[in-house]
Amino acid sequence: MIRIFLILLFIITAFFWLRGFSKISPPLLARYIKMLLLSVTGLILLFLAATGHLNWFFALAGVVVAFIMRLSPVLLRYAPYLHRLWSEFRSAKHNSSQQQNRVNTKGDMPIEEAYEILGLKIGASESEIIAAHRKLMQKMHPDHGGSNYLAAKINLAKKILLKK
Repeated sequence: MIRIFLILLFIITAFFWLRGFSKISPPLLARYIKMLLLSVTGLILLFLAATGHLNWFFALAGVVVAFIMRLSPVLLRYAPYLHRLWSEFRSAKHNSSQQQNRVNTKGDMPIEEAYEILGLKIGASESEIIAAHRKLMQKMHPDHGGSNYLAAKINLAKKILLKK
């Protein structure tokens, strides 16, 4: 009886969590999923400990520790190479993300393109420019699922049109 109650409680909780997760931004969602996986793992380990079925976990931990101890001289021998490979990977990843998010912010965008980005007709008033910028930034801001590239383009368009 208590198992059925726990299963129903789990299903109801999962339903409301999934419904709430659909409205959350992707970075926050990733953090919540990590916390959920750690919580579920902890609950499973707690359940196994309470029922006395945790022997296999300690046996597996012993095998992993023995394997790491046997492998450590090889890892230590190749540690400088592994570190160099990891550093190159991180710097390449960092450089590619910077190149993708880089926007020419010197004001080289044509005025017609700036109007087109903000969705305005040529000759729009300052208040229309500000309102269009605000509306687009609410949709395209990186914190709301947009990208840094689009946000920078929108900001540059506003900057060019207001300095006109």
